[in-house]
Amino acid sequence: QVQLVESGGGLVQPGGSLRLSCGARVFNLEHYAIGWFRQAPGKEREGVSCIASSADGSTYLTNSVKGRFTISRDDARNTAYLQMNNLKPEDTAAYICVIDYFERACTRAHMVFSADATWGQGTQVTVSS
Repeated sequence: QVQLVESGGGLVQPGGSLRLSCGARVFNLEHYAIGWFRQAPGKEREGVSCIASSADGSTYLTNSVKGRFTISRDDARNTAYLQMNNLKPEDTAAYICVIDYFERACTRAHMVFSADATWGQGTQVTVSS
């Protein structure tokens, strides 16, 4: 059974940094696209960033985090990361990791994860002074 566990969330002041980790209990993670979504109270789930399979390597960032967030993967460790710098109060949300074997789940232009994707439980990020 595929499982994802996120970690690294917490409370940080505006301008601060956090690195989220997504540990994946899955065989051959390198074939999967990996994404990060976030959901704030009362708001819809929003796609933040994704990285395609290792053979492809394409990445996507939503406009509001470009220049501040970086996604990466370490398939040897079965882990993906979301480095978040210069955090703003509007980044406050639960951040949720997702993986998908769907070839087109992540491109440079969009992130569209399929109904067969596997989701984590999320890790809370709160940006506040």
